Amino acid sequence: MTASALSRIHYAKPSITEREVSYATDAAANGWGEKCYDYIYRFRDLLKAYLDVPYVIPTSSCTGALHLALAALDIGAGDEVIVPDITWIASVSPITYLGATPVFVDVLEDSWCIDPKAIEAAITSKTKAIIPVHLYGNLCDMDAIMAIAKRHGIAVIEDAAEALGSVYKGRKAASIGDMATFSFHGTKTVTTGEGGALVVQSPELYEKLLILEGHGRDPKISKQFWCEKIGYKYKMSNMEAAVGTAQMERIDELVARKREIFAQYQARLGKVAGLHLNPEPEGCINSYWMSTVVFDKSISFHREELLADMAAANIDARVFFYPVSQFPSFASKPENVVSYGLYDRAINLPSYHDIRDDEIARVCEVILAYLGKVSHA
Repeated sequence: MTASALSRIHYAKPSITEREVSYATDAAANGWGEKCYDYIYRFRDLLKAYLDVPYVIPTSSCTGALHLALAALDIGAGDEVIVPDITWIASVSPITYLGATPVFVDVLEDSWCIDPKAIEAAITSKTKAIIPVHLYGNLCDMDAIMAIAKRHGIAVIEDAAEALGSVYKGRKAASIGDMATFSFHGTKTVTTGEGGALVVQSPELYEKLLILEGHGRDPKISKQFWCEKIGYKYKMSNMEAAVGTAQMERIDELVARKREIFAQYQARLGKVAGLHLNPEPEGCINSYWMSTVVFDKSISFHREELLADMAAANIDARVFFYPVSQFPSFASKPENVVSYGLYDRAINLPSYHDIRDDEIARVCEVILAYLGKVSHA
């Protein structure tokens, strides 16, 4: 059967119901004037309650949220921020916006998340923050990271863009660090179309951020359009928040479905020699934003060949993130041996909420057929 005769299997798309459509329609029709922030406040409060955190600021993107977080810490030229080498560039770009330097460290082989020992080794007198990234829903070793940060007096900003619904030892991802960020891009478990959020623990930082995120206007000063300092504009729109409100009202359903999808991949691929799927350490809950498979070094694996086989079956698979230090804007760091040896042995599997059982089976059949092909080559 040709690819065109097979239904298209996407790697990601949102779960949209009549509730999202109804709320977005209401926001478009009525969410103006004194009601222009109504859904933003509802979305904020739902997220705050779900995470059990004191403060949440909805934003136009996760990138903007991270920029605000770094700015609130007064990070600038001459400062260093430690980041994992395996992540999307949005975890790194805001560091450069402020003139600071990202310091790329290696990740762990089993979780694909930042290596705490590599963090400790990279700390200098210039280090001002650590950004652990909960990759694809996998959880960083937050106990170790927070202990390191406390010893050295360094702030921790959790990048939980991909981990809404993941739980680390009883605490939701994004509720552990000094601050945290989320993405609500259309590919994420919860979406607002575009959009993000900044989670804040400290009342002092929160007060500072209210000024920074409002063009430098202090909400305590009644003078209209008076700006105390140069700030930023990263507000989420009311219509985006309307969609997000509906999504957050369905959060348990959405996370449960992601876990069901992963369970099916695990059942079909988890016991296949040489394949490694997303981990779930004891005491943790992985929200499995993106089901991912890593091929063992013992397998003669060529990522582009498998992606071609997927395309031939009308399946839209996704590459694992490159080490950011490979990008032309940064200096190469091949000494990050796990990162440099990991990215081209892995792919993200279709993980959208509405994927059918027979479509998951079709994805797995392509992978198993590929393994059979390379083992007989």
